[in-house]
Amino acid sequence: MIVKVLKQADIDSQMAEEFIKVINSKKHPVLGLATGTSPLGVYANLVKANKEGRVSFKNVTTFNLDEYVGLEGTHNQSYRYFMNENLFNHIDIDKSKTNVLLGVGDYVSFMKKYDKMIEEAGGIDIQILGIGSDGHIAFNEPGTPFDSLTHETALTEQTIKDNSRLFNDISEVPTRAVTMGLKSIMNARKIILVATGKNKAKAVYGLIKGPITEEMPCSILQKHPDCTIYVDEEAYSLVK
Repeated sequence: MIVKVLKQADIDSQMAEEFIKVINSKKHPVLGLATGTSPLGVYANLVKANKEGRVSFKNVTTFNLDEYVGLEGTHNQSYRYFMNENLFNHIDIDKSKTNVLLGVGDYVSFMKKYDKMIEEAGGIDIQILGIGSDGHIAFNEPGTPFDSLTHETALTEQTIKDNSRLFNDISEVPTRAVTMGLKSIMNARKIILVATGKNKAKAVYGLIKGPITEEMPCSILQKHPDCTIYVDEEAYSLVK
């Protein structure tokens, strides 16, 4: 595990460069993508690089980590909507190659074949992650088995509270989600994770220094052979 302590702008640009390096080095790159506020700067940098001709997404396939159960892809808080608005609509990607878990309809059947779809695409070359204040990655809450594959899960009170900032009212936040499992994530060849702000400090400590335990899901990343953690000073404050 490599840890880089940087300012926000440098985190965003360096993480974007990690993606660009992978995309430009492979014939059919497969990207693992995340939502939330953490990767927004990274995606903005990728859009800029695409417009400048430094990278093309024409041969790229993507798989997103998760989706809320109960939200249509057109809902402004769904993760399909988020990806379209913040990345896919602004780059030269074939949207039929962008895969986001379903939250409505026969989402269970789609969820059950998701890991097979990733495998058939060649596996994820690079996966970006954020981290929850309780140490969850994707929607793998504390207690999620390390050998979990894509599954449906109930969201903890803490996660619902944390995510309520994006909704008009906490009562609007879905209480369930579908998510890639911890084993699904660990199958990625390369992982990059971003954590900023003091509210992530406890989780970052568990990620880097804490024991490897299912009560701190992110701690499994200590076992990944190619994982880089990008943090700011506040998120890193308890590790020093």
